[in-house]
Amino acid sequence: MATSRRSIIGLGAAAALSAPALLLSRNVHADTHASVDAAKAPVNGDVAMASGGDGGEFRRFSMGGSDIIIINDGGRNVPGPGSIFGTDLKEATVSALLDENLLPTDQMRISFHPVVIRKGADIILFDTGNAGGPDAPVGNTVENLKRAGIAPDDITKVVLTHFHPDHIGGMTAEDGTPNFPNASYYAGEEEYAFWTSDAAMAGPGQGVAQLTQQKVVPFKEKMTMLKDGDEVVSGVSAKGAFGHTPGHLIFMVEDGGRMLALTADTANHFVLSLQRPEWEVKFDMDKEKAAQTRKDVFGMLAADRIPFIGYHMPFPSLGYVKTEGEGFRFIAESYQFAMEG
Repeated sequence: MATSRRSIIGLGAAAALSAPALLLSRNVHADTHASVDAAKAPVNGDVAMASGGDGGEFRRFSMGGSDIIIINDGGRNVPGPGSIFGTDLKEATVSALLDENLLPTDQMRISFHPVVIRKGADIILFDTGNAGGPDAPVGNTVENLKRAGIAPDDITKVVLTHFHPDHIGGMTAEDGTPNFPNASYYAGEEEYAFWTSDAAMAGPGQGVAQLTQQKVVPFKEKMTMLKDGDEVVSGVSAKGAFGHTPGHLIFMVEDGGRMLALTADTANHFVLSLQRPEWEVKFDMDKEKAAQTRKDVFGMLAADRIPFIGYHMPFPSLGYVKTEGEGFRFIAESYQFAMEG
């Protein structure tokens, strides 16, 4: 299922970039920072973690002239993988795939990873993480930005891939104060239109619509609406990847002749979403369209060997995909991004 970026619908703007230069194996420097104090780790049910509980607080690497930092917002242990993935199948089928990959069958880990790109004079934050709280195992984006040397006031642009709570929850503090007061904001035009509509407010996703009113609508006057192909800054372009939500966006980043994809929630699990992209996922609003989007996006990334950051991939959520059967194998980055020459 090798879908190249030259043929993928909705990702055509990437076709102008040079495929041979897509591997980030040169002029790339990496640093992972982890400092977990178990004595200070908050406890929530069966989850005990500090800000780096998924393996670190942030992961930094460079690509051309861009500094890229993956922020660990935290993670949750969630029971019943079969109630979320492969909802159109018998739970035993889902359990069998997990077992085949040496993963627990009764629970799974869902983690959350906003991304910062320093490019020129801009410090751009893609998604804001969860709202968190004093005892929550998530909502660590602001603190881990600080640990990475970035004050919230330094963020110049906040880009939202879509409006689910784990992406917009960190827009404000608990008292409603903006977490990124000096930023301008970017969101998908279709996403904003849907979640602010009467239909959304009255529909099954009304909780998201209500949260949108709290977390996103107050920033409307400072917000730029994005369509497929629009640039946030030069070399960072939005691509429609619909299905998960009506206006879900991914972003292609180009610098120094290299490319990186920020795939947001196109895939929510590194095994269940990628090895079986056709499986229905509870969180996908248009399940058929979301499945096709997964096949198209990751088919492109596999064909052109483009690295990607997936919001819910295991920390640091950075790697590649390789076509395998009717799906894809996630290959976590190892030393590719730290090598020179």
